[in-house]
Amino acid sequence: MRDKIKRICEPKFIPPVEGEFLPASIWIREYLKIAKNSKRVPLKIGILRTDGSLSVYETEIVDASEFEEINLFFVERIVKFLLWQRGGYKILLAGSKKIGESLKKIYSPKGERAFDINLMSKVYERNFEVEILEMDDFPEPKEISFPVDKDFKGYRIGFDLGASDRKVSAVSNGKPVYTEEVPWEPQRRNDPSYHFHQIMAGLHSAASHLPRVDAIGGSSAGIYINNRVMVSSLFRSVPEEIFERKVKDIFLEIQRIWGVPLKVMNDGEVTALAGSFIINSGKVLGIAMGSSQAGGYVNGNGNLTNWLNELAFAPVDFNPNAPVDEWSGDKGCGVSYFSQQAVFRLAKFLSIDMEDESPVERLKKIQALLEKRDERARKIFDSIGIYLGYGIGLYSNFYDFSHILVLGRVTSGKAGSLIVEKAREVLETEFPEVYKKIEIHLPEETERRLGQSIVAASLPILKDNSL
Repeated sequence: MRDKIKRICEPKFIPPVEGEFLPASIWIREYLKIAKNSKRVPLKIGILRTDGSLSVYETEIVDASEFEEINLFFVERIVKFLLWQRGGYKILLAGSKKIGESLKKIYSPKGERAFDINLMSKVYERNFEVEILEMDDFPEPKEISFPVDKDFKGYRIGFDLGASDRKVSAVSNGKPVYTEEVPWEPQRRNDPSYHFHQIMAGLHSAASHLPRVDAIGGSSAGIYINNRVMVSSLFRSVPEEIFERKVKDIFLEIQRIWGVPLKVMNDGEVTALAGSFIINSGKVLGIAMGSSQAGGYVNGNGNLTNWLNELAFAPVDFNPNAPVDEWSGDKGCGVSYFSQQAVFRLAKFLSIDMEDESPVERLKKIQALLEKRDERARKIFDSIGIYLGYGIGLYSNFYDFSHILVLGRVTSGKAGSLIVEKAREVLETEFPEVYKKIEIHLPEETERRLGQSIVAASLPILKDNSL
């Protein structure tokens, strides 16, 4: 199986630090070429959410017994990507009962994707299912989106909660009048009162620079539904029972205390929204490279969707020896390629000593080496740029975008330009049809690091008579 997977494709760019990278984008493209020139079977995959919205993806598989194992691998990886891109509690499949039965075993409490189904069950508060349907019975897609308040009216606070620092901005009628960035350690703390007081301290700091507070918007790592914390690595050390009692509704409690409209969203969504504001356009995919990878999407109408866009868990590398994500236990997921974790993982190959330093200081050290033209550091960010080029090629199969916005601490300084430059090179060579129709945007340095907290302030919608 491993040899068969590797033989399907040969990428033209090899990351200088890690030569075994097998881009999912190239593998999928070459597989579909084989399917197109063979006897094939159409396939439909649906991802259903509790609000009744349904995402549908159509593809095809090779109709040949010798391809059974590869067909299952292909479909399972597509399903895995869709599950974390769109989010849902039920997978629908039509076109192959055999693959459907295999998916039921894989996406079961004792299957390979137990982590995925447990987390989706927690997010959507429904037992996870895989349902096999006939093509004629497959439901029509139903997508939901919602607007944001692009006028930025009023006196607002925006915050952005990352794994290594928290940022806050005071915004007066669209103009930031104060910003601050404070280190913190949310993942190591098991008492959520730490998180609560840290967030409140930031809000009070921003409020001291405004005559009043009309609304609060937040950007944060994790999954949020109706301002409730469903899953977040920021609270990783909090015991489950305490999480349910004190974390899930923490932002509802903060809203009650402040008494103003409040909206919290995943930091990737806010990244995409920032891109939409900067370029004054829709069809924007945002990629935030921070402690983890965050993703977000603004559609052609300029609206946010109800998709998860948790691209940290979406597979981008089909190499059988790809790095394993410590949380999900799966191989080749985005977090290992588009985050601080990617930088640190590659630095180990190059024997860069960082053992006694915090994650923030480790990243700064490697970026400082790049500024000094250290060849080891250049290889790290060249590698991430190659990952990104192939990653964008993959994302183009699942998103309708014209713009890519790249943000996050990993892109600070010369690293960001180097990453984007290499990604463009990969796209132009490997995916010319994608390269011609999209633009990759790298905001100014302050926007890369603080922009999400400023843009997050726009999330709550105020009525004209509320000011």
